[in-house]
Amino acid sequence: MEYRQLGASGFKVPVLSFGTGTFGGKGELFSAWGNTGVAEARRLVDICLDAGLTMFDSADIYSDGEAESVLGEAIKGRRDRVLISTKATFRAGEDANDVGSSRYHLLKACDAALKRLGTDYIDLFQLHGFDAMTPVEETLSTLDDLVRAGKIRYTGVSNFSGWHLMKSQAVADRYGYPRYVANQTYYSLIGRDYEWELMPLGLDQGVGAVVWSPLGWGRLTGKLRRGAPLPATSRLHKTGDIGPQVDNEYLYRVVDALDEVARETGKSVPQIALNWLLQRPTVSTVVIGARNEEQLQQNLGAVGWSLTKEQVAKLDKASELPPVYPYWHQRGFAERNPPPV
Repeated sequence: MEYRQLGASGFKVPVLSFGTGTFGGKGELFSAWGNTGVAEARRLVDICLDAGLTMFDSADIYSDGEAESVLGEAIKGRRDRVLISTKATFRAGEDANDVGSSRYHLLKACDAALKRLGTDYIDLFQLHGFDAMTPVEETLSTLDDLVRAGKIRYTGVSNFSGWHLMKSQAVADRYGYPRYVANQTYYSLIGRDYEWELMPLGLDQGVGAVVWSPLGWGRLTGKLRRGAPLPATSRLHKTGDIGPQVDNEYLYRVVDALDEVARETGKSVPQIALNWLLQRPTVSTVVIGARNEEQLQQNLGAVGWSLTKEQVAKLDKASELPPVYPYWHQRGFAERNPPPV
């Protein structure tokens, strides 16, 4: 397993991380993802560690905290062998202050996560979304306190716009607070918006991408084909309208290119989609999920080899979409404003 620096920090993470959205299975959304219990979670952690995958990602809203609890039980007795990343900000209770990035909520959320995870520190703590109702200074000073207290070690964000992240970095620099080194972002062969602004920002500011839903919300599993119905077990039956929307003709164009590369490489469609991401600028780690051992082993096969430049170019061409303004205009000034490499 290859390890990479997380952004501009000195912290190294495996290029594949394991996402625990399938742990717990509480609620309509997360039960559609999976309902992995402690025994199966422990087995999946065993497989990950054997493969060198040591980072496990969760969030307080995953199955109402149950995902963190299951993860905590699954890693019991081997905390020193794993890295934990988790997230908070979204509503996690009925109280008026059980939401957002205020000092009140972040302190409460961090302590609750530590208890559920059965640990006294979190390696990477990320804000799950931007809170425009709380001053950035309040949020960052709180995270600084948590770092100084030893409860968290590195900080990151998720689902931020470019200006959200850049404003936060500027405030961190002004007051000497820890800078964000991670951006947990949606990025896939059928979701390349990240490249337009957040990727150049990541290069400029030393923010590593922690990629979520790298298979396009379950659409790049190799099971979706032109003219064929959704597989009976697909989570898209319940979650297709919730996640990122994709035009079917565009999806099938990308899948056709993936199929072509699959024939050339002997690899599966998901392995190719994941390997493509691992060759993109700023990507520090790609979060994979699995309902069972078979899916996990399949995803682990995405590392240890590389697509050729010609295969990458083929996938790039099939998945490219016209950028929105001002990004299409900026392409005319590549002499002084080059694309990310």
